[in-house]
Amino acid sequence: MSFDSGPLDRYISATVGDDPVVARELRASFAAGARELADLMRRARCDANWHVAAERLKSLAATFGIIPLIQMAETAMDGAPGDPAILRDINAAIDSLA
Repeated sequence: MSFDSGPLDRYISATVGDDPVVARELRASFAAGARELADLMRRARCDANWHVAAERLKSLAATFGIIPLIQMAETAMDGAPGDPAILRDINAAIDSLA
């Protein structure tokens, strides 16, 4: 599964210009934050914790205009907490953007 990282690339480029080192650091920082939220979702033991972590992931993805990740977070918010399929998809999306 691959995702269009264009929006993330455009936001990073607008922020740092042509500095590849800073661009890699920002991309890594985004991926680390998204992975942390996905891990919070994985460890959620109640509906509220799952929903809050998914909502935060959606917000992070929206900041960079990453539509597929936004949609996955929305699917998670509407679905059952701990759904392994959506967690797998979210982690794959994050890996493809990292």
